Amino acid sequence: MLGAEKRTGPQNNSIRRHRCFIRWGMATSIATANPLNPKPTPGVGVPVVNLLRLEGLAAAALSAVFYAKTGASWWLFAAVWLAPDLSMLGYLAGPNIGARIYNAVHSYTTPATLAVTALLLRSPALVPIALIWMNHIGVDRLLGYGLKYPAGFGWTHLGKLGKPKEAIPAS
Repeated sequence: MLGAEKRTGPQNNSIRRHRCFIRWGMATSIATANPLNPKPTPGVGVPVVNLLRLEGLAAAALSAVFYAKTGASWWLFAAVWLAPDLSMLGYLAGPNIGARIYNAVHSYTTPATLAVTALLLRSPALVPIALIWMNHIGVDRLLGYGLKYPAGFGWTHLGKLGKPKEAIPAS
């Protein structure tokens, strides 16, 4: 891929702008993800982001269906749904620790482990909590809130959060 960066002209299906090298296709983009580190890091192409968001939709829908099958109260669902976002308090200790705590809580691995443990220990009261947690993560992914980079809360594996800034008109 390094050789492809040097080529220019119509024969190359890539664009080079502002320290960004983008090739058309899935997962072939390289972008600067960390403003403090100018070295290119893997970026996420639009088709991959759409696939990850659809995956979040599927996880959210399935966890809601399974939650309904448990017979647990929807009041519990509403009361506990935002609890994983308390992990954002980790950012009070700094962006590196904050990202680690946030990512540990917003990874599917943790609620899946809780669900499997609840089933193995025959503790059905924990299964609805795990499903609510999975639903929260799925909705986050659907809305574009991904796992965080230590560069700051806005840098996620789904891309930079927020709208792109408009160019300042020339006067």
